[in-house]
Amino acid sequence: MAKIIAVTSCPTGIAHTFMAAEALKKAAAGQGYEIKVETQGSVGAKNTLTAEEVAS
Repeated sequence: MAKIIAVTSCPTGIAHTFMAAEALKKAAAGQGYEIKVETQGSVGAKNTLTAEEVAS
């Protein structure tokens, strides 16, 4: 199974960051991919990607 990493970000980070993350997760699952999405917004970074995840 292919693995995908992604980062979504918005200056205010109120809704669009999380809406984009959910859309990416749904699309990846529909295609049989494993995905981890880091979100960055006004509340800071959540679900932060590790160096190991980025390298693999």
